Amino acid sequence: MVTPDGIERDITLTTAAGRYDELWLRDAVGEEPLRREEVLEMLALGEVIARKAVYGRQLAVRSARSAGASWTQIGAALGVSKQAAWEAHGRWIDDQAEQHRRSDYQGLDEEQIAAARRLAGRADE
Repeated sequence: MVTPDGIERDITLTTAAGRYDELWLRDAVGEEPLRREEVLEMLALGEVIARKAVYGRQLAVRSARSAGASWTQIGAALGVSKQAAWEAHGRWIDDQAEQHRRSDYQGLDEEQIAAARRLAGRADE
């Protein structure tokens, strides 16, 4: 059975989106119903896409901070307040730390977490 954890490391965002789109289109047109395995694959691919999108978004936030963007600018680019952008990034950092504690290889290690927090700074910076 296809699971997000089983395919996340082995599939790119582009590949996942392409396969998801193919399955979604076939399902939407409805000429021939998707098999159970295909529907489950579509669900797993949707989760992988969501995970990769969130991770990519936060990497872009880190890149923006590295390039000197303020939280006001980052918030505007995301369509949220500077506080909301900063808090979301902080939660992402916390999640990365927890992933690393649980798995010892996923997420960010203590040194990377410290660097991410320094780069994030405060919302009013």
